[in-house]
Amino acid sequence: MNKLSTAQRAQILGMLCEGMSMRAISRLADVSINTVTKLLIDAGLTCARFHDENVRGVKAKRVQCDEIWSFCYAKAKNVAKAKAAPERAGDVWTWTALDSDSKMILSYLVGGRDSEYALEFMDDLRGRLANRVQLTTDGHKAYLEAVEEAFGADIDYAMLVKLYGEGPQTEARYSPAECIGFRKDIVTGRPVKADISTSHVERSNLSMRMHMRRYTRLTNAHSKKFENHCHMVAIYTVWYNFVRINKAVKMAPAMAAGVSKTLWTMDNIVALIDAAAPAPKKRGPYRKTVSA
Repeated sequence: MNKLSTAQRAQILGMLCEGMSMRAISRLADVSINTVTKLLIDAGLTCARFHDENVRGVKAKRVQCDEIWSFCYAKAKNVAKAKAAPERAGDVWTWTALDSDSKMILSYLVGGRDSEYALEFMDDLRGRLANRVQLTTDGHKAYLEAVEEAFGADIDYAMLVKLYGEGPQTEARYSPAECIGFRKDIVTGRPVKADISTSHVERSNLSMRMHMRRYTRLTNAHSKKFENHCHMVAIYTVWYNFVRINKAVKMAPAMAAGVSKTLWTMDNIVALIDAAAPAPKKRGPYRKTVSA
């Protein structure tokens, strides 16, 4: 069976994490789109498992959480009239929890934006922390019950509630409402008011939107399959945490958080894929055909 070299696979994964579309990668790397898709799936499954097993016991002080919107196949309002829309078509939200000091993505979850997902997200975050932290989220009400259920009183929790006015009066297709102020609401414990902020996680979300083509607004680059969307987020998270040097901390976030001692390259991710691959089976004997 033909197999791409480590350098070729590392190059493809690097292009995926630098904002290129899968078809553009197929043309530049001179491989079929099916090859790119298979590598996306293999790397996504491997990276998701690696993050789940290794990002544990993190000693953080300040954690910020936010959600970033995208969609799969069609926007929610268009799913009903879309042709052959799959089961998970519509709006997709990516929940992220960022260590404000090391800039490491501690936890992520892809799915809906309701209270069930909020609780699952907070339960996952709680299992990755080694100590009590100060947590800041936006004003999404689903966080209130989820944080209490996951952490109880063992957290210093506050909400940064943004206040919006009317959006700009333009003919643009995408015109977000103008933020005219914010309010800091202390919910649990004794959070430091000066540290009540979501600026770092919002900047991290901007990096996600810039580095993953399927998050680009007002294009047809959106995900067509929900599973592939999840695979790309898993690859990006490991790349962002272990491979990419963050300018704020001048090292990979995983190194700043004490999770990794060395700076990774894409070759390390390819090595993880190879280690997780099943051993090739020995080819059996050929069957002789008997002509009639």
